[in-house]
Amino acid sequence: MPRSLDEVRYALTGPVASVPTTFNEDGSIDFDGLRSFVDFTIAGGSRTMLLTYGDSLYSVLTDEEIGEVTKAVVEYTAGRAMVTAACGEWATPKAIEFAGYAAGIGVDLQMLMPPNWAGSATVDTMVAHYRAVSEHIPVMMVTNLYGSWPRKRAFEVFKRVMDEAPNVMAVKDDVCGDFARTLGLLCHERMALLSGGQKQNHLNQHPYGCDGYLSTFVCFKPEVANSYWNAVVRNDIPAAVGIIRDYDMPYFDYVLGLTGGFDAAFHATLELFGIAKRWRRRPYYSLNDEEMEQLADFHRGLGIL
Repeated sequence: MPRSLDEVRYALTGPVASVPTTFNEDGSIDFDGLRSFVDFTIAGGSRTMLLTYGDSLYSVLTDEEIGEVTKAVVEYTAGRAMVTAACGEWATPKAIEFAGYAAGIGVDLQMLMPPNWAGSATVDTMVAHYRAVSEHIPVMMVTNLYGSWPRKRAFEVFKRVMDEAPNVMAVKDDVCGDFARTLGLLCHERMALLSGGQKQNHLNQHPYGCDGYLSTFVCFKPEVANSYWNAVVRNDIPAAVGIIRDYDMPYFDYVLGLTGGFDAAFHATLELFGIAKRWRRRPYYSLNDEEMEQLADFHRGLGIL
C-alpha cells in the first residue's frame, strides 16, 4: 500500500488503464481476459490498475462479484502497479465495510462514488463520508457527482476534505472544462489529480495541475498513448495536439456512433487486438460479427491494426 502522496502521484502519472470487467458470451466473468488485460496494460506503461463503477461495469455486477473482480485484479497485478478499487453507490457503512475488505486483500487506494439521490447529501455529510472511509484505506474522490452542484458548494467539499481528511489522497475528474481547471488550481498541491478520459480533456487541465489521465489507447495500442505523454513531458504541445487530431478525435467520433456506444466498441476493440473477448453482460449490447469487421476496417484505416 502506498505510504505517501508522492507514491500515489507517481502511480497516477501518465496514461492510466481503466480496468473493464471482461465477460464470456454466456455473461459469466472472463477472468482469463481480465488477467490478459492487466498484463498487457502494465507492459504498456500503466502504473495503476484503476477499477471504476462505469468502465468496470459494476452496473451489471453483484456486490459479491465486485469483490471477486477486485481481488482478481490485485492478484494479477502482483505488486507491479498500484491498484485502485471502486465502490458502488454505497452508503457510508457499506463503503467502510468494503474499505476493510479492500485493504485486507492489498488494494492501495479506494475510489468513492457516494450516493446523492434527489439531492439528499450535503457538504457536511459528504465530508463525513470521505473522512470515515479514509480512516480505513487511502481514498480517491471522483467529481462526476459534483458536476450538477453549484460550483461554490462543490468546491467547499474539496476544501474541507483537504483540511479534515488527510488520507484522501487523489481525485479523478469526470466533469472537465472550467471545473477541471479550477479543481487543478485548488487541489493539485495537496492531492494527486487524474483526468477522467481523453487526451484533449487532460491537455485542458494539464497547465492548471494534473498528473495523468485515463487512457483508452494504453489498453490496446500503448504506443499512441505513450507518444502523447512523451510530447507532454517535453512540452511539445503541437505534437500532443497532432496525436489528439490523428487518433483520439477520429476514434471517438466513430465509436460513439456505434450501437451500444463507446463501451461496446471498447470491448470489441480488446477482441480485435487479442486481449479479451467482446462480450458484455445483458442487457448491454455486444457488437455482432459484421460490426466487428467494420470496426477492424476503421482501425486499419487509422494504421493501428
